[in-house]
Formats: sequence, C-alpha cells, structure tokens
Amino acid sequence: MDDLVFLDQIENNVDYWELSDTNEPFSRELLIEYIRASDKSIEEVHQKRFVIALSDETAVGFIDLFDFNYLHSRAGVGIIIEKEFRGRGFASEALKLICDYAVSELKLHQLYANIVEDNNESIALFEKMGFEQVAIKRDWHYSKGNFKNELLYQRIF
Repeated sequence: MDDLVFLDQIENNVDYWELSDTNEPFSRELLIEYIRASDKSIEEVHQKRFVIALSDETAVGFIDLFDFNYLHSRAGVGIIIEKEFRGRGFASEALKLICDYAVSELKLHQLYANIVEDNNESIALFEKMGFEQVAIKRDWHYSKGNFKNELLYQRIF
C-alpha cells in the first residue's frame, strides 16, 4: 500500500495512456484491489509488477511482466520511468534484472515488448539490452487523430 500514491500518479497520468492503452482514469478502489492482489503468483494472474526505487525507497518507475504464458515460456515486458529520473540508467538496470529474473526464477524462453514506432527512447533501450525487432504491426495505435505502427521486439534466451 506504500506505493498507492505513486501507482495512482503513473496510471492516471494522461501522458502515459498511449503506452498502456488506457483511455479513462482508474479509481482509487481499483488500484487498491490491484495492490492487494499483487501477492498472487504470476502463474495465477499472468502478470507481475515491480517498483523501481532508489536506495532511499523513492519510487522512480515500474517494470511489468504481463501476458505470462507458462506453456509457451514467454511474457511481455513493459517499463515506465518518471521523466525527472530518465537518462540515469534506471531503465537499463531494471530491464537487466527482469531478464535475469525471467530466466533464473521463471525459466522463460523469451520476453517481448510492444513499442510505438516513435518511442525512440524505448527502442534504444530494448535494442541496447539485446531485444531484436521482429515485426511491425501497421496502424496499430490510434492517437491524437493519427494511426501509428507498433514494433514487436523479442529477446530469446
């Protein structure tokens, strides 16, 4: 529950909605329910969110595993770092740690990421961390009156 305010700040920030396919605010009650369910296993709820925090416990972002599929040994990964903390290596470190966790703890064969084509920061991050672009989903996102392509990146372990 200590992360409720930060979760609300991220999830209900309209600037991030394009990244998460969100189109309306989450209620405080729904976010509390989400936090209460966070102790369930990834096998049960098919997702797991980790807070990215400084040593003084200041939250700077989230990294998520979603669409977890035990049978096919894969999961999606998404990351968000608050603007004032970007460019300091937090995203790279978090992505490295989540890849290590996916292999050592979850025994996954691959992770994938969906990135809108004009999100150059994310593209650079995922490519730096060994993800390869394997597909283009044409006109996948509608945003501000325009359709955008979405790029599919994979990292096979």
